[in-house]
Amino acid sequence: MDAKVANDSGAAGSGENAKSMSIIVTKGSLDWAYPPFILATTAAAMGVDVTMFFTFYGLSLLLKKLDLQVTPLGNAAMKMPMMGMHIGMPNIMSMIPGVDAGATVMMKNLIKKKGVASIEELREAAVESDVNMVACQMTMDLFEYTTEDMIPGITVGGAATYMENALKADINLFI
Repeated sequence: MDAKVANDSGAAGSGENAKSMSIIVTKGSLDWAYPPFILATTAAAMGVDVTMFFTFYGLSLLLKKLDLQVTPLGNAAMKMPMMGMHIGMPNIMSMIPGVDAGATVMMKNLIKKKGVASIEELREAAVESDVNMVACQMTMDLFEYTTEDMIPGITVGGAATYMENALKADINLFI
């Protein structure tokens, strides 16, 4: 997929009302993968030119094979619907072996039960919607990833690539 180029006014595309959005994706856990992909695909469906810049742990969301986990550690707001109520898990529970795996299974079951699209489905929708997905070159070097490790259709760029998009974007998000 080729990178999109915004026109001089900062609006992408040919329409006068075209808007653009950039999203920095920094987290690669199951729960943190949803917001950037939902916002990107929704914006793209509304005609917004979207660039997602995947850096540090967010870069793993571009790997061909996803093995996303969720952890309640450090997330005091994480409450799961169980037994007719919303039950939170104390942080200390996350230190017990198997708790993260259990929380991941519970979350994936809830996602499936509620008919929420998987991250793989949302990522594919982003590709089909021509969302420009940029893998951070520095992070790829740091974690020793190659483009062969990543899904097809991404571009690779650095902070300057992000800045070029962000300076022209109508909306900039850090997730």
